[in-house]
Amino acid sequence: MIRSMTGFAAGSGSYETWNWSWELRAVNGKGLDLRLRVPDWIDGLETALRKALTAAAARGNITCNLRISRSESDGALQVNTAQVDALLAALHQIEARAMDAGVSLAPSRATDLLTLRGVLEQTEDTQDTDGLRSTLLAEFTELLTKFNAMREAEGAALAQVMQDQLIEIETLSNKAAALAETRKDDMAAALKRNLARVLDNSDGTDADRVAQELALIAVKSDVTEEIDRLAVHVTAARDLLEQGGPVGRKLDFLMQEFNREANTLCSKAQSSELTTVGLALKAVIDQMREQVQNVE
Repeated sequence: MIRSMTGFAAGSGSYETWNWSWELRAVNGKGLDLRLRVPDWIDGLETALRKALTAAAARGNITCNLRISRSESDGALQVNTAQVDALLAALHQIEARAMDAGVSLAPSRATDLLTLRGVLEQTEDTQDTDGLRSTLLAEFTELLTKFNAMREAEGAALAQVMQDQLIEIETLSNKAAALAETRKDDMAAALKRNLARVLDNSDGTDADRVAQELALIAVKSDVTEEIDRLAVHVTAARDLLEQGGPVGRKLDFLMQEFNREANTLCSKAQSSELTTVGLALKAVIDQMREQVQNVE
């Protein structure tokens, strides 16, 4: 089964006091370009995500966003003894200087000290980042499955469109072959008439040389080889679609070959009917090439 390079998946989850949301999206790209925006304080998370994405996708510009928030902690309050010692020393110094100056100060109370900045601190709950990482990676595996399911569904639709286009290319190629066959006698007769006309009006001209030139013209007007190659390309494209997997690059190269044969057929046509068929071939090939650009 082939896959589209475009895809999207989203999810959310929680672990202890952590909550998060995922967003995974992909668009077309020549190669595999991974852009991850994940917290760097979770050891090994980004490396593991890159490894999983590299194994799951061969082409495309893939962006992975992970947003994590934490609920309020119920950590306990504790006294910052170092800060209290510094404050008491400062108070002692102030009271001593006030006494020397004859100034009377109101007694200090413990509640006054508690309101000062830095005296009371809230302890943070220790978090198990290993457990958090394991939970995130397990959830990401499910997210990646949904992501690839979407890409495979789009790939199946692309494959059907391209199969129909290959049928159209095959039909047009057969029509071109039939037209080329019916004009063989006319082409041969026209060449003989041209040869006779040239020989009648060119005294001393080398007849063999003239015949060679006309034979070369005949070869250049023969489209059999182009039609045969188109048939080979149709078979190769069908085999790739049946094979599945990351075949986008091979299909893209094959479309260049399709286009080359159609161009050559048009240039050799020397017939309005055959030219019309060649232009129709070019149109279908161009449409198929647009679809191929979406294939992984």
